[in-house]
Amino acid sequence: WIKIENQKIDSYQCVVPTTWNAGPRDDKGQIGAYEAALMGTKLAVPDQPLEILRTLHSFDPCLACSTHVIDNHGGELVRVQVR
Repeated sequence: WIKIENQKIDSYQCVVPTTWNAGPRDDKGQIGAYEAALMGTKLAVPDQPLEILRTLHSFDPCLACSTHVIDNHGGELVRVQVR
């Protein structure tokens, strides 16, 4: 959306690819791009899930240096941080 006042942009909102791809399931239960890409991913070392980071980096290389995996109630299942 965009709001124009006195022929000038007063405020706006962008829907950028990272926001769109990282979005949760929609109101119809359709999954987002990140979730779809991660489904069925096998982890070689479960407490160091580099496969998750690599998959998310394929969408946005700056994004996955810290990743939180949560359940459908918002509870954190795992937190991964690359140093």
